[in-house]
Amino acid sequence: MIVQAAGSSLFLIRQPDHAALAREVMEHWTADDFPGTPRRDSLMHAIQEHDNGWRELDAGPIVDAASGEILDFITAPAEVRQSVWPRGVGRLADDPWAAALVAQHAVHVYGRNRSDAGWTPFFAAMEALRERHVGAAGQTLDVLFADYLFLRVADLISLVFCNAWKDEQQHEQYVIRSDGSHLTIAPDPFDGATVALSIHARVLPRRRFEGSADAAAAFVNAPVVALSGTIAGA
Repeated sequence: MIVQAAGSSLFLIRQPDHAALAREVMEHWTADDFPGTPRRDSLMHAIQEHDNGWRELDAGPIVDAASGEILDFITAPAEVRQSVWPRGVGRLADDPWAAALVAQHAVHVYGRNRSDAGWTPFFAAMEALRERHVGAAGQTLDVLFADYLFLRVADLISLVFCNAWKDEQQHEQYVIRSDGSHLTIAPDPFDGATVALSIHARVLPRRRFEGSADAAAAFVNAPVVALSGTIAGA
């Protein structure tokens, strides 16, 4: 779950919805020979489905028992975060290139945990899945690492918007900045176009929740709003 705090409210966004927005952004991406790549369909599939392993978990909020706070995709317990990715990659087995890209995404985004022994089995499992699917797709890791650019930048654009992050984000040559509801990216991958951004969020009060049942009831009954914005080349 993405949890954006705004004053006395929390905007809760499901991870699969964030991934769908990432795909919508990439429909407008004209740079890096993306429209003509022979692997474009699998790339778009991976972007659309890269967070499908969160589907079950995002049926309701996860609550920290001590603080009563709703935990997001970053602060959820390690065992919860680790459980997401084998499930998500497995759902893409019929498209091995998409599966390999999502396995690489898991390896990349949790890279800061490499030195933590509790994460060692996770990295071993995800790298094995990644290499198995790369082989099944008849490709190489070098091609995978090059294609991963598109998944990661699409993911970052959507995350910056959904979380209302103010800090600059960068992957390889692309730098993403936020000015409220308007994002900029440099260099411009949209050939001068301005791309609309929109996603639905549930609005909960910013308060202490007395466990998962309390948060789940609030989530089910929460009003749904559309968050809107734009992104364009800097």
